[in-house]
Amino acid sequence: MTSKARQLAQSASAPEGRKNVVINGAMQVAQRATSVTGISSSGYYTVDRFDTAMSTTAGRYTQSQVTDAPEGFGHALKFDCTTADTSIAAGENLIGLFQIEGQDVQTIQKGTSSAKEVTVSFYAKANAAKTYVCELKDFTNTRTCSKTFTVGTSYARHEITFPADTTGAITSDNARQFAINLWLHAGSTYTGGTLQTAWGAQSNADRAVGIDSFFSSTDNTFFITGVQLEVGSVATEFEHRSFGEDLALCQRYYEVQGGTTLTQFAHLWTGDVTNNQSYYQTVQFSVEKRAAPTITMSSAAQSSFGTPTAANTSRIATSGVAISNSTAARGYFYVGVLADAEL
Repeated sequence: MTSKARQLAQSASAPEGRKNVVINGAMQVAQRATSVTGISSSGYYTVDRFDTAMSTTAGRYTQSQVTDAPEGFGHALKFDCTTADTSIAAGENLIGLFQIEGQDVQTIQKGTSSAKEVTVSFYAKANAAKTYVCELKDFTNTRTCSKTFTVGTSYARHEITFPADTTGAITSDNARQFAINLWLHAGSTYTGGTLQTAWGAQSNADRAVGIDSFFSSTDNTFFITGVQLEVGSVATEFEHRSFGEDLALCQRYYEVQGGTTLTQFAHLWTGDVTNNQSYYQTVQFSVEKRAAPTITMSSAAQSSFGTPTAANTSRIATSGVAISNSTAARGYFYVGVLADAEL
């Protein structure tokens, strides 16, 4: 059977509904920022749902949402090395991660006799040929499986199939239980063994064997978009979602009401003022959060009130609490809200 025929057969037999487990794989939603420079530590920086792990390296980079993307895509995520690190200590790493709730990977049937192969696909390029590692990690059972891929100077689609794993069922809940890890830089702690291309208990020495270093030169860049994780041994066409769909899915984890810097204040409360009394404003989230979020509030141009703080936060709403500091007849405050329920 030809590759095209196998793809058609797989598509025809695939279950109804969404096939791509990855949210925002087309890199089109970036609520935090479109570019961040001088990155030196782990965290979410630009495009939603794309986390980074970074440890001990002296290397630094800029991360940006860019429009330099393959045909059919409007955006990509770019890594640009700005400080090189050619003396690699054992424990160094730089990893791009898509972290996934356990309840969203149950179709893989991992840990059962019916466990499925899965395929990761994405478009990527770099300034020069580089070999990196794509790893799947099962957090429930601390098991991993790694495969190398080599990027060139033009966008190409990488299609990486991982074997079925009949050991270790994944907990079905709203916590981080699974991840796609893209290893771009690593020290001997992670490269000193033999690459673990079959599922097994996590062995750090076997996770990123054979990779080049993104931090080897300030010339280095890495672009990626169209990330897809699906059941089966064939990479089917990327499943595009509308911007509105991806935004709502991303807001389950992170939402800003008031602009990325919380300077465009989304909520206004006005009312009579009684000195030293508390006043509440309810802020409803656009979508229900994965869990009760951590809230950051900011305010400006408040009259007769102090800066509001958050209280009574649930998965669907929070309260902005302000204390009056004047006996004036009327007062007001504006509120910007950031709700963070990331994995």
